[in-house]
Amino acid sequence: MTHIVILGCGFGGLEAARGLARADVQITLIDRSNHHLFQPLLYQVATAGLSGPAIAAPIRHILARQRNLTTLMGSVTSVDISRRMVQLNDGATIPYDYLIVATGSTHSYFGNDQWAEVAPGLKTLGDAFEIRRRILMSFEHAERELDEEARAPWLTFAVVGAGATGVEMAGTMTEIGQYTLNGEYRRIDSRKARVVLIEGSDRVLPPYPPDLSEKARKQLERLGVEVRTGCRVTAIDRDGVTFTSANGEERLHAKTVIWSAGVAASPIGKTLGVELDRAGRVPVSPDLTIAGHPEVYVIGDLAAAKSEGQPVPGVSPAAKQMGRTAARNILLHMQGKPAETFRYKDYGSLATIGRKSAVAKVGNIKFSGLPAWLFWLFVHVYFLIGFRSRLMVLTDWAWAYFTFKRNARLVVGTEEEPDALEAGAAAHRRRASQET
Repeated sequence: MTHIVILGCGFGGLEAARGLARADVQITLIDRSNHHLFQPLLYQVATAGLSGPAIAAPIRHILARQRNLTTLMGSVTSVDISRRMVQLNDGATIPYDYLIVATGSTHSYFGNDQWAEVAPGLKTLGDAFEIRRRILMSFEHAERELDEEARAPWLTFAVVGAGATGVEMAGTMTEIGQYTLNGEYRRIDSRKARVVLIEGSDRVLPPYPPDLSEKARKQLERLGVEVRTGCRVTAIDRDGVTFTSANGEERLHAKTVIWSAGVAASPIGKTLGVELDRAGRVPVSPDLTIAGHPEVYVIGDLAAAKSEGQPVPGVSPAAKQMGRTAARNILLHMQGKPAETFRYKDYGSLATIGRKSAVAKVGNIKFSGLPAWLFWLFVHVYFLIGFRSRLMVLTDWAWAYFTFKRNARLVVGTEEEPDALEAGAAAHRRRASQET
């Protein structure tokens, strides 16, 4: 029986698997995690608005009824195109007749990979938990720091990159200080927390029309975000960010830095034996196969695909559409019929900024503010996997809307480094001496 291997269970891989549900084939789906993640809401987990299970569901549960599919949890290291074999990190090999590569993308620090340790990006639940820990622990450090000058960096948050993720993170982080944590500390005023959004281009949300970018900027500034455009980051360390602007080199002292400035294609693309584009993506034919290999399909963020001469954006609707097209083309190829050309249908762009603030473009219609925010909410709840997830998200959002509170604020893995412990002990010693 024909064996189809799918690498990755993101939006593209999941749609491809579902598209083959009724086919007389055997499918092996391989993913390094055991869950499908709704990435557009990942920043909500990072900012304590939602819990992890609200936006993730076990892959085995989602596809339990698909009897022609086997799910394996494992990390793929390479693909042997000539032998039609997939290599796993434990040494196992899996043969295939058709292969769908949907391994997505990861963070790109533009050659400065050492920044990853001090400026985490947001791609996985693990990333979200770590960012949430850093944000909340910054307030804890500020609470026990008695010196105002030393406290300021703990209450300063830098977000590098003003794409959709950066804008959403910056807006929500401001609301955490303004509303969620207000009144919960005794020595600090959380409302004085400073959020700085740093962007290299001349406007926020560069892929959006200029007028929507400007509206997004104004909404961010109304929330209290400091927007710095035309700034190129040159260094990041544990104490802050250095960047150049029209005013020359500047230094921002911030203990918490979040990276949302770039993505890099999955390294699996390098093993497919084709020349990659500048972003490390795999060029694909109109039917989503790679040159010389009609049995290998590349979809999602890893694919450098075009539709009607225009590059296909790396967004979830595009990945889902590619997954469905790849599944149909495999079935057509098995029947000896011509392949279908991939055509991307753009359903619009959405970015939320904060409470009742968002921008949206649907076709030729552009709108912002409360209408865009309500539309954003409806769309994201609609596309969540499973009724339980929708119910959880609606409940959490309703509670947050009426109370301004975020209850997913558990912090785990807070083992302090020695220097942090000593800083805390020193703060307590200073306080004790002042009180006596």
